Amino acid sequence: MKRILIWDVPTRLFHWLFAISFAVAWLTSESDRWLSVHTFFGYLMLGLIGFRLIWGVAGGHYARFTSFLYSPMTGLAYLRQVLSGSGARYLGHNPAGSQAVYLLLALGLAVCITGLFTQGGEEQQGAVAGMVSVAVGRIIKEGHEITAILMLLMVFGHLAGVAVESWLHKENLPRSMVTGMKEAPEEAPASRHYRLIGALMLVAVTAFGGWWFFYALHQPIEARFGGKVDVQGIPHVAFVGAQLPDNPKWREECGGCHLAFHPNLLPARSWKKMMAEQDKHFGTDLALDKATSEELLAFMADNAAEKSGREAAVKINSSIKPEVTPLRITETPYWVKKHQDIAEADWRSVKVKSKVNCTACHLDAEAGTYEDAAMQIPR
Repeated sequence: MKRILIWDVPTRLFHWLFAISFAVAWLTSESDRWLSVHTFFGYLMLGLIGFRLIWGVAGGHYARFTSFLYSPMTGLAYLRQVLSGSGARYLGHNPAGSQAVYLLLALGLAVCITGLFTQGGEEQQGAVAGMVSVAVGRIIKEGHEITAILMLLMVFGHLAGVAVESWLHKENLPRSMVTGMKEAPEEAPASRHYRLIGALMLVAVTAFGGWWFFYALHQPIEARFGGKVDVQGIPHVAFVGAQLPDNPKWREECGGCHLAFHPNLLPARSWKKMMAEQDKHFGTDLALDKATSEELLAFMADNAAEKSGREAAVKINSSIKPEVTPLRITETPYWVKKHQDIAEADWRSVKVKSKVNCTACHLDAEAGTYEDAAMQIPR
């Protein structure tokens, strides 16, 4: 027996970067604040999978798919042997481990693709922005979450298999994936290090993830909304979509007393009712002349919630019953549900004070886009 190199540098880099990418993406999946980080590691995973598919054909001996091309039945048979304590030792991937590799690559690809279309549909952002509707994006998101759960279960299965194999054959498999070395018979072929290719691979996949990330990002939110920073004073990077339609007269009249709430946050019937009852506009009389009223109503009706493809607009509009005509955004079912977990103490904060003070938490409130990652409750 002799110690030889089994796992070349590119294979090891892929293995650990892929594991880290999935772990970080999973841990940031439920937080709007970390949506940008979640998305970046999704793009990075996609780049890594692309590399592994190439390396599985052109890579070192033990990295090539042909070196662990076993049928599912062979994999199951080997798994039964391992559970009975008689499984043979393999230098590369064993028949059961090979199935885990294929499943993890397939599930990872499914997670990345559904993630792209979730972002492109529900958020209307990213590399495939606008290719599907918000409604379709919400359906794809369900598939995205299901495939991510399946992948997590597969990861646990893989870890269990590694633990059992390490115990059965009295060798540290995780360490071999760090050093690349294993004990092998004299006649066993060794892999080459491929250090240069490994370094280039690391740069390439990171660049790929970064390029797609910033392509989808467009620009930091500070550049889009006047150089603002978040409430902790830390530059806040978030995905921003296309700018919404604007109107100087609407900004002047509606923004003179309060934040000019963009028309996409309520249906057209709400704006029509509001303008018809402008003499009792929440306790005040707007006293707008006919020309101004007509211009404002035309702008608001043309850009109301039912005519917008933005996530907030679609979700607000779909939550309102057809027979209901709300005049307050804060009374729409979607708004209520979205804000139900915010503590009373946060509402009473001197930096918030009111539920209509959207700019306290949303950096893009004035633009009316209300991106998930552009929100943070001031502390």
